[in-house]
Formats: sequence, structure tokens, C-alpha cells
Amino acid sequence: MEIYKKYSKAMYNTALRIVKDTTEAEDLMQEAFIDAFRKIRQFQFKSAFGAWLKRIVVNKSLDAVRQHIQFEDIDEIPEPADYNEEKAHQEQVVYHLEEVKKAIYQLEHKDRVIISLYLFEGYDHEEIGQILEISHNAARTRYSRARKNLVNLVKENRTMKTFLS
Repeated sequence: MEIYKKYSKAMYNTALRIVKDTTEAEDLMQEAFIDAFRKIRQFQFKSAFGAWLKRIVVNKSLDAVRQHIQFEDIDEIPEPADYNEEKAHQEQVVYHLEEVKKAIYQLEHKDRVIISLYLFEGYDHEEIGQILEISHNAARTRYSRARKNLVNLVKENRTMKTFLS
């Protein structure tokens, strides 16, 4: 029970960011704990228990999302003609947390999954590629596009908010 109390909220939030449904996130979190307790002997202490448990939650959540979408492995996905990666990284824009949260939930499944794994769960592009069974280049490109879509949504929501005020 102590382990559950310690990790349940974080694991629920991890699942929720990926599946975007509170009931499904609760179910996935519960299933992940059941799996973890059943497989506790497989835990090899190579990482923290929380990291191992998070990996189980992420995998369960992605399995649920995969029922709705399919990630393609395209090694070289061309960037839009007007995209400049250096300029995108140099752009310093401050957004309020609530604006970003709202925009993340407006993203398509593919974009939300990539953003969640990279920004919130701390996986790098190589790890995301392995998790989604795509190349790390495809993961990097998809993240770049998802980030651009997220920024655009935040800007659109700001514009709409200003317009309605």
C-alpha cells in the first residue's frame, strides 16, 4: 500500500497525458500496478523502482493509444519548407502553464504522445523511437512537428481569447 500511495498520482498523470481520458488513465494505472506486483521478481534494481513502474505505465498507455493510431517509421520525414530548426530553438516565448495544458489536450494523439514522452516523461528521441518502434530520426522529426503544432495551438487559443474578450 505504501508503494501505491507513493507512486499512484504520478503514474495516473503519466497515463492521463498519453490517453487523455480520466477513466482509462485510472484503469491503466491500476493494471500497471497489478503487473508490477506480479512481476516484482523481474525488477533488477538497474534503475529506480519508480522509473521501472513508469515504463510499465507508458507501455500500457501506448498500447491503448495504438488501438486508435499507428506510428509509421519514416526515416526521413521532410520538414515544412518554412521550418527553421535553429530559429525555433532560439525563439523565447513565455506561456502560462494552463495555456500549454489546454493546448496539449487539443493536439492529435500522435502529437500528444510524442510531447508527453519527451517533455513530461523525460525520454530522449532514441528511447521514444524504441518505445514507438520507429527510428530515432522519425521520433525527432515528429517531436519537432508536434512542438510546432503545440506552439501554434497556444497562439491560436490566445488569439481566440483576445477576440472573445
